[in-house]
Amino acid sequence: LENATLPVLELTVILGAVLALVHAIVRLRRHRDPTNLVLWFGAIAYLLIIEPPLYFPGAFGIEEHIDTMFAHNVFSVDFLWGRLPLYIVAIYPMMATVAFDVVRSLGVFRRYGTLVGAVCVGFVHHAFYEIFDHLGPQLRWWEWSIDHPMNQPMFDAVPLPSVVVFAALWPMSLAFFVQLFVGRHVDAGRRFSGPQVLWRTVVVGLLASLGTAILPLPATVTQAVTGSVTATGVAYALELIVITAVAVPVLVLQWRRLRAGTEPGPRYTSPVMMGYAAGYLAVLSVLWLTALPAYVGAVDGRTAAGDPVGSLGYAVGCLVIAGLCLVAVRTSGPGAAAGRRPEPVGAAAAG
Repeated sequence: LENATLPVLELTVILGAVLALVHAIVRLRRHRDPTNLVLWFGAIAYLLIIEPPLYFPGAFGIEEHIDTMFAHNVFSVDFLWGRLPLYIVAIYPMMATVAFDVVRSLGVFRRYGTLVGAVCVGFVHHAFYEIFDHLGPQLRWWEWSIDHPMNQPMFDAVPLPSVVVFAALWPMSLAFFVQLFVGRHVDAGRRFSGPQVLWRTVVVGLLASLGTAILPLPATVTQAVTGSVTATGVAYALELIVITAVAVPVLVLQWRRLRAGTEPGPRYTSPVMMGYAAGYLAVLSVLWLTALPAYVGAVDGRTAAGDPVGSLGYAVGCLVIAGLCLVAVRTSGPGAAAGRRPEPVGAAAAG
């Protein structure tokens, strides 16, 4: 544990993953809704497919294409011979649950469908993730191989591919397949058996991984055709702009409908995860404050200790967006405004 922020981070993230799992089990038992459970374990399945090749490219015969892209610091609990901290395992289902629940609570999937809802999940996940992503290198939570071609172009201390692919596209892919195979059917009143939930979880993890390879293709093709880092960066940025252009008006309009009471039908709620998400933002804000003195004194993108700094302005913007998402959930609809908790989807079916 190189500094005091490491155990604070891992405790915060692991707590969130545990709460997300408990929440998923409660949803299943009380409302016969396995959506969150499939989301949680689907994220773990995705992790198990994506992460090991990144740590051991030689073992998978891809060292000529990937090599070492980054390295995590040593935390309290690590797997894979110290290369995979437990908190990284936990952050996948934790943050996916927070983003998915924000979008589902606002009724976006029900009104706009699976694809648009998944885009909104990617946007919300991006906001929550980038607060963390731009702080990690400075506080030595991990270190990027800044000269690695797959990490180009860099956005301050963070590779732009990470900003787009791991912060927005992978949760978008996961949310799409979770909603496609489970969520939309639950919303329609369908019940699933244990084996049905199991195979859907495995398929979701596999397809989400495939989706993560397909969604960045515009940038991948641009890089292959032009060989230009600048052109590749523009392609990545355009993908993020498209996601934002879809998600922002959808989320705002849906919130306004709920506030006006014009949105029919019961709404899904997730007070535990929304409360946790507010706590997560508070903890990350404090950690950013502890990093500010060194950040302000940085020269040429590095602190006096030699640590690379991320973009404070971008992180603050994401913090504002994430906070507004939580406020939107809290204030959506006459029932919420009056202090009444809307009935969760599936409650009526659960009897």
